[in-house]
Amino acid sequence: MKPQFRETTPAPESEPKAGSVPVPVWLFVALGLLAFWSLRFLDASGGGFSPKVYRPYASLASVAALQPKSEGDVMFASGQRTYDAMCSQCHGPTGLGDPTRMIPPLAGSDWVATASPGRLVRFVLDGLQGPITVKGQVWNGGTMPPWRDVLRDEEIAAALTYVRGNKNWGNSAPAVTPEQVKAIRDKVAARTAWLPEDLLKVPETE
Repeated sequence: MKPQFRETTPAPESEPKAGSVPVPVWLFVALGLLAFWSLRFLDASGGGFSPKVYRPYASLASVAALQPKSEGDVMFASGQRTYDAMCSQCHGPTGLGDPTRMIPPLAGSDWVATASPGRLVRFVLDGLQGPITVKGQVWNGGTMPPWRDVLRDEEIAAALTYVRGNKNWGNSAPAVTPEQVKAIRDKVAARTAWLPEDLLKVPETE
């Protein structure tokens, strides 16, 4: 008996399911790069995920380093804000004044360097007019406005503390307290702007 051979046909290859779309390799690469960039960005900008840290600061330590460390630092920082808002338009952000308008400098000024702030407090309260000599140069920039009814004692004291103690300006005079400002405000009634020669009659120690 001859062996019988059956003719077999190869099984059909499995066909892709209807509706499926092959995912390109470049998409996986793009997603990987996006994830990597996102993690790098969070690491650089998240401040250790502390709610107290925001860009451009990278860590809580960098933020803490910029915070005032003492009561004097707090007052100095407050005085800078008051100066920037009220005084820098005339005397300049660096305290150098404005020669084009004949406004005198506060940086290195002999009026600023006095032991007592009494003269400074007086012309901040009631203004100043007429030519004034600063570091041997005469400045005649018109009238400085009075701030008696605009700034509180604490604001005047802080602004003068910032000016008198600003080492970047070459100044190193003692701080001014709100009590010193209040004492002069109570002692000297509101008046027209001071003349420099009248202020020079006020003792430096007052």
